[in-house]
Amino acid sequence: MLFDLTDLRLFIYIAELKSLTRSAERMHLSLAAASSRIKELEARLGMRLLYRENKGVQLSPAGETLLRHAQQFMQQVERLKSDMQQYNNGIKGHIRIFANTTAVTEFMPEVLGTFLARHPQVNVALEERLNQDIVRGIQDGTADIGIVAGPIQGHGLEVINFSTDRLVLATALEHPLAGAGHITFAETLEYEHIGLHEGSTLQHFLNRIVAESGQRLKLRIQVRGFDAMCRMIETNVGIGILPQSAALRHSRTMQLALVELSEPWAVRERSVVVQKLATLPQYACELVDFICTSSQLKETLVAPGARAIGKRKIKVPVAGVDQAEGRLKV
Repeated sequence: MLFDLTDLRLFIYIAELKSLTRSAERMHLSLAAASSRIKELEARLGMRLLYRENKGVQLSPAGETLLRHAQQFMQQVERLKSDMQQYNNGIKGHIRIFANTTAVTEFMPEVLGTFLARHPQVNVALEERLNQDIVRGIQDGTADIGIVAGPIQGHGLEVINFSTDRLVLATALEHPLAGAGHITFAETLEYEHIGLHEGSTLQHFLNRIVAESGQRLKLRIQVRGFDAMCRMIETNVGIGILPQSAALRHSRTMQLALVELSEPWAVRERSVVVQKLATLPQYACELVDFICTSSQLKETLVAPGARAIGKRKIKVPVAGVDQAEGRLKV
């Protein structure tokens, strides 16, 4: 084996402290032992990692690369220790979920609140990621369950469609676009927009749509969530694109006008992504089922007919049972 944990910790300290002596003290090693470990590490790798100077040490280009990987590796080790420690505290299972912005902010808090109350010995880590990072996380095993919106590409993964949402335009009641029955995304670009933060799946998607059209999105301000976004829109700071489910929820307490977008991409399938459902622990399979059934129940209660928003009505699409239960390989 090229590395051991002591070598990596020592090397990280050397990079941070710029001193072999101080790093040896931090590791409770003699200076000779620390120096020997670094020399052996360089010998095993066949390259110089440090430049020894009068004022301390500096990393070589190879050392900079090793540092980056060593830091990532040690973070994973600490995460592993933390995860395993939970089992000593009575935790019997751990589920790591990568999800898009809408899932993290809109429906997963309620889903997880109910699920965890029923499963007190299961812990969940929920992280917001972009669609491509969600798929990559499932492929490499970093995450157990992924939640995405829209089409995805991930060879060999199992994708379970569980609901349908659509993107809509939200405006203040007095905005010029508030009276439109429907509108194209291009027609909104002459107005200033309220956007989500750059790390959000939705903002990344809209930026790509605008870039492909050769136009520009006039972002007046970017915020961290749909609540802040809708508050800005209500005060007519700008307009915004957001999922209909979030828009309807916030319209109950805010003065918003919702306008349908004409583009086909405005309709977005929500899906759970896993490597293979049959290989997940039973508690993780139960969470997948609970996500799907909770979403179907909510759509059944909300979807029939139309919901009035101001003087307009917004149709809420209903996901069919076959679609929600369907699985396909991509």
